[in-house]
Amino acid sequence: MKNGINTKARLAFVVFVLIAISVGAAWYAFSVSHYATYQIYTKESVTGLIADAPVEFHGVDVGKVKSISLVNPRSVSIVVSIDKDAPVTSASVATVTSRGLATRGFTGYVYISIEDVGSDSRPLTTRPGAPYPIIPTAPSNLITLDTTLNQVKENFQIITDLLVTILDTKTVASLKQSAESLQLATNVLAKNTEKLNSIVANTERASQRLEPLLQSSHDTVRALQTQILPEAYKALANIDNLSTSLTDLTTKINRDPSSLIRGIASPPPGPGEKK
Repeated sequence: MKNGINTKARLAFVVFVLIAISVGAAWYAFSVSHYATYQIYTKESVTGLIADAPVEFHGVDVGKVKSISLVNPRSVSIVVSIDKDAPVTSASVATVTSRGLATRGFTGYVYISIEDVGSDSRPLTTRPGAPYPIIPTAPSNLITLDTTLNQVKENFQIITDLLVTILDTKTVASLKQSAESLQLATNVLAKNTEKLNSIVANTERASQRLEPLLQSSHDTVRALQTQILPEAYKALANIDNLSTSLTDLTTKINRDPSSLIRGIASPPPGPGEKK
């Protein structure tokens, strides 16, 4: 009885292993048949790029990196597996790029980005002697934490050298003298704060006194406009009338000087003249 149970258990385990192997083989066959393998060569650094890193076509995940190997001191080979439904053509270009400040996959990550840069829609073919079709590469857009820190360090060194060049001994002495002069001026202002406050208060009082004076001047001008000016206009009119009368009198005397003796009255009408 016990041997029969052990036999059944062994048979069940063997069946389970066979089923697992069959499922794995079927899945592998499906993966192999549904994915195509391509090769990428680049002469730029691939720091942070690792196996199983994603491959994206226009931002969509279409595959992964299978292997990375060094071809020579200046060239790296990258083998990728890409979904056959992805529209990889002769116009496709691969770029090693990153999201975040990636370094060895710890911060952000590095991946392969594929884009179309032309209109050639022919499928990629395997060149003679090459194991897989080759996708051309574009300049890398890789920004790593190491390169960023190095760039910051270089920029800081440039700024330091510039400051050392600008701030020579004479410039530093001049800046020190300017700072001392500014401190002296600040001390003088602090010591004369009371005087400045007194000047401000006197100015405020003077402005308050000036306002009634301006109001009085305004009232005086208004009185001149409403009372004195009309009288002045009347006097000027009388003077103008007197001047006109004198002008008429002078004209009559010039015409008839004898009128000074007999008077200004008009002479009696002569014979035939109407009174």
